[in-house]
Amino acid sequence: MCLAIPAQVVELLPDGMATVSAGGITRSVSVALVDDVALGDYVLLHVGYALHKISAEEAEATLKMMAEAGLIEEELGGEP
Repeated sequence: MCLAIPAQVVELLPDGMATVSAGGITRSVSVALVDDVALGDYVLLHVGYALHKISAEEAEATLKMMAEAGLIEEELGGEP
């Protein structure tokens, strides 16, 4: 089983990389596996790679469910 975390793209970098934000934590990740990533998009992250784009609504619902399950301390969405 793997866990993918929703995060928002806050900066596009060269060479298929982007800076993403989840809960105020930012990190550079590879977006080479996802087509047409743009600023503000939400992506699912796993081990430093964006695997898939998702809607803001799906990201919020996933974060809420993870918080309710105790997998994260609080909801991470809403702040780039």
